[in-house]
Amino acid sequence: MNEQAATPETPTNVEKLRLLPWSIASEAMNSIFSQFTYWGPPFVLFFSELGLSNTEIGFLFSLLPFFGLIAIFVNPAVARFGYKRSYVRYYTLRKFITLFLLFVPWINIRFGGRYTLLYSTIIFVLFALSRSIAITAYFPWRQEYVPDSVRGKYAATNNIVSQLTGMAAVVFAGYIVGRSDDINRFLILIAIAVIVGLISAALVTRVPGGAPVQLTQAGSRLGETLSTLRDANFRYYLLGLGLVTFANAPESTFVPLFMRREAGLTESQTILLQTGVLIGGLASTYFWGWASDRYGSKPVIHSGLYLRLLLICGWLLIPRGSVATLPIALGLAALQGVTAISWVIGAGRLLYVSVVPPERKGEYMSVYYAVLGLFGGLSQLLGGRLVDLMSGLTGEFAGITLNPFMPLFAISLLLTTLGVWLFYRVSADNDFSVVEFASMFVHGNPFSALSSVARYHYARDERAALRATTKMGITRSRLAVEELLDALQDPRFNVRFEAIIAMARLEDDPRVSAALQEIAIGNELSLTAPAIWALSRMGAANAVGTLRRGLDADFYSIRAHCARALGTLNDVQSAPLLLERLQQAANPGVDIAYASALGNLKYEPAVPAILNLWDVAETQGQRFEIGLAFARILGDERQYVRLLRSVRADLGTTIAQALTPLKSEIAEQAGLLATLTGCIDAFAGQALDHGVELLVALIGQLDPETLKPAEWLVLEKCSILLGKPVDSALEVIVLVVDLLLTTRSRLAGSDRH
Repeated sequence: MNEQAATPETPTNVEKLRLLPWSIASEAMNSIFSQFTYWGPPFVLFFSELGLSNTEIGFLFSLLPFFGLIAIFVNPAVARFGYKRSYVRYYTLRKFITLFLLFVPWINIRFGGRYTLLYSTIIFVLFALSRSIAITAYFPWRQEYVPDSVRGKYAATNNIVSQLTGMAAVVFAGYIVGRSDDINRFLILIAIAVIVGLISAALVTRVPGGAPVQLTQAGSRLGETLSTLRDANFRYYLLGLGLVTFANAPESTFVPLFMRREAGLTESQTILLQTGVLIGGLASTYFWGWASDRYGSKPVIHSGLYLRLLLICGWLLIPRGSVATLPIALGLAALQGVTAISWVIGAGRLLYVSVVPPERKGEYMSVYYAVLGLFGGLSQLLGGRLVDLMSGLTGEFAGITLNPFMPLFAISLLLTTLGVWLFYRVSADNDFSVVEFASMFVHGNPFSALSSVARYHYARDERAALRATTKMGITRSRLAVEELLDALQDPRFNVRFEAIIAMARLEDDPRVSAALQEIAIGNELSLTAPAIWALSRMGAANAVGTLRRGLDADFYSIRAHCARALGTLNDVQSAPLLLERLQQAANPGVDIAYASALGNLKYEPAVPAILNLWDVAETQGQRFEIGLAFARILGDERQYVRLLRSVRADLGTTIAQALTPLKSEIAEQAGLLATLTGCIDAFAGQALDHGVELLVALIGQLDPETLKPAEWLVLEKCSILLGKPVDSALEVIVLVVDLLLTTRSRLAGSDRH
């Protein structure tokens, strides 16, 4: 439909946000109306007590969704009249129609069940007609007055408030129904519902938007409305919607009857189950709304549908007439609430944000509501008929007690599974898949992460923001990624710095990696180094290209950090480039970084170039790192580090103990054995200088032919360096011992004397 907004002008987002609470208040009042009447367990029990069969009850409730089919016919008139005006008028009218339900018991007593069904049908038809016209106006109006940026948050807040009021309504309804066996207890609820419903209608008049629209001649035709079905994405959405609706719709009607007749619950307990539904919905509403705004609609939809499959299995397996029946039923009711809210929020957001183009909202929404009505009506009508046809189903199969409701649950299980598949075909409003979404709750500590996210948003000052940012990193959860990315844009330097450190604790994430790479090649030098380190720490393999370019940075410190990061990421292809830079000997500090990276890469051709660094190393830390590079390439890194830690406390004892196992390897080499034994004894007796002399002698007795060229080259260099004082040659002594232990299987034939 081609629409042009008429006066008044479309409200601004500021005005929409200011007036949204009126919509929430109206929905809250309507939830009370719904629980007391057409969508609450008391209403089903009311007609059941009047003596209507399952088929008749299913027929009555099928009228509500079936009349949604008129949406495609009345939409042009509704649009011309104004979405808001149409909604308010027919939304109010249906409350007055509901008043006539108060006469149903009198009709039943005076004229009997046949006329009771006829009278109830007339009321349902009139109510369904006015409801369908109102909802035809409601969907496009709601798409207008709720900004997309807060759609998930609005849905969550709206549902929380509605669930709370609905919960109070259910508790009150349970109290009223449980007080007596008189049919009048249901009439009290209906009367209260009408009053509260009229209050809801008054509140919604304050919501903005919904002005009349002018329709072009083409846009007024039914064919133009049906042309929306050419949209493949819309078709997939409608098919998925239809199947899930067909599977879900009987819940409100037949699950209460199942719990009452088959599970053995009382009427009061059956109504109490609705409290469980509301609690489950309330507990999960904010989470689903938050998740849909952040990760998109499809992960929320699919998560809810998978949980629904578990719910149906729970209904199939629930014990009958047991002490545990009520607690289990309440647990399943809570799960039902969780799945229902995930469907409402996820499917609604997907519809408004990704499926329906705003410029044709009237046409799309009318078709949507018509399809919703068709499948919803069929499910109620056929569901009731199926339960009646299976009224004689009893016995047991595979440990499951058979009953008339069993085929209904089995069909629901099948259709929900098909719905899951169909929604995979709908174009997403976000790139997150359900697997990625679920994985966020497997890695790290999701509960602590959500708590830290809340603290971050409510941090009062820099110190509080720093604590929250640190905590988000410690949780190692991807649920905090959005907040950490936001922290990178914080005006406070310390928060940005802490965000980088926190990101380093996460597993590789494409968005985090991209953000850190921007910083790594940026001009804020104080953050560049930690960003490069964080990339290597989190294992960001896709950052290799950025890090290689960093080897040409103007600042030596950036080159050094990039080199170390490439080594940490095990980028073997960078080894020749790193060796080339090392051979150019630009700066001792950078050269040490090149050597460290080449050691990480175990690049043996770099050994000669690294050997030259020993002569220019300025600090003990640099010498230790050079020794570590050789240990990684030729020896055993773990052994080297362990020995280096131990020699700081007791050099002699550590070296003597480390060399002792070599004696068994060279037992048949008298010359080597004698030198080795003397060396061990000297170190054990704390004659360190003499022990070093014998260690040099031991190297001289080795046969180079039994060693790799690089190993012999390093040992020769070490024998020269061991001429220095012992305290300044710790790493050399440790490296020699490490290499001897690593090559000991080849030392048996090494005695040249």
